[in-house]
Amino acid sequence: MGGSSPCASCKLLRRRCAKDCVFAPYFPPDDPHKFAIVHKVFGASNVSKMLQEVPLHQRSDAVSSLVFEANARMRDPVYGCVGAISFLQNQVSQLQMQLAVAQAEILCIQMQQINEPGLMPTTQISMDDSDERSVLLSSNSISTSNLMMSNQQFPQYLGFANSSSASSVIVQDPRKRESLWT
Repeated sequence: MGGSSPCASCKLLRRRCAKDCVFAPYFPPDDPHKFAIVHKVFGASNVSKMLQEVPLHQRSDAVSSLVFEANARMRDPVYGCVGAISFLQNQVSQLQMQLAVAQAEILCIQMQQINEPGLMPTTQISMDDSDERSVLLSSNSISTSNLMMSNQQFPQYLGFANSSSASSVIVQDPRKRESLWT
């Protein structure tokens, strides 16, 4: 920065902020915590080397990635970002399973309506996602309600046991999961 106020990195490292300070554009003086956490995880020298190797137009993205990884490492020192990614992948897998169950139930209901004699043919009604969810939640299907209840009662279970391996349930500490996004 070279002006009156040194950047957050120079302030933390207690050094004079030069005009060509590599940190100044990315670690402003009003956000010292941002550099402090990156410095704690990676070290100022390593961050400086990384930033100098990255092309100028990609440095802000690199700093954002470093800050995100440093925050993740502080919350989960073992897995860092990989823990967050794994959690999200498990959540996507769980939601895909719920979607497959719901689609199968809809198909079963439609097949029952077609095959039962004496029933009036039903017309196709256009529903948005919220209407479909409310129809599924209000149905008296045991498997969907049990699936929804088990997910609400035991949110720490991220995986489902499938037919190939009954022991594939993944358990994660709920406190760590909650702290990833706060």
